[in-house]
Amino acid sequence: MPLPAVRLLWLGRARYSDLLALQEQWLRRLQVDPRPGAPSGTEAGALLVCEPAGPVYTGGLRGGLTPEEITRLRALGAEVRATGRGGLATFHGPGQLLCHPVLDLRRLGLRLRTHVAALEACAVRLCELLGLRGARARPPPYTGVWLGERKICAIGVRCGRHITSHGLALNCSTDLTWFEHIVPCGLVGTGVTSLSEALQRLVTVDEVMPSFLVAFQETFKCTLISEDSPS
Repeated sequence: MPLPAVRLLWLGRARYSDLLALQEQWLRRLQVDPRPGAPSGTEAGALLVCEPAGPVYTGGLRGGLTPEEITRLRALGAEVRATGRGGLATFHGPGQLLCHPVLDLRRLGLRLRTHVAALEACAVRLCELLGLRGARARPPPYTGVWLGERKICAIGVRCGRHITSHGLALNCSTDLTWFEHIVPCGLVGTGVTSLSEALQRLVTVDEVMPSFLVAFQETFKCTLISEDSPS
């Protein structure tokens, strides 16, 4: 039996708003009744990947940012957005690999909990491929992937009618000082790190992408099909 297919859409450096707009297109595409052009058969959805073009703070379903904090963060020159994902506040920006799988979990044989576990396993596998053996997932409320007591990959998802959105944010060469203005994911006493910091050299999103795609296909047991344009 062939593996489920997932369409890969690489946006390069993109505005966060453009990623959300494309995510909404794919959500509608998967949620409506089958029609010409809609995924069918063994297709399970799309993997949307980008490097954020500018600094963005996002809040989750549980909030995470007060009106005063939002004003302060915008004064730093960052965009601030509320999202429908799980979790609290986090940061997205240049040097970060941002991945939003929009998937019909039924076509992959997954449930929400196993989907989150697969995202964590994907990030752990990516770290292993780059020579970092100490990366690990931790139980809630420490969802994500950690190197020691520092989070290298944040995970927050949304799922409705078996269709997922949002996903993971992996720090490659992110300016980590942006995280100093919030309590990332609401976890007091923990820190953040990046691949560049851990490996003590510059690790770009472009360098990481091939290994990330290998890790994604391994953990989600799917085949990625590239699309030339995000449509």
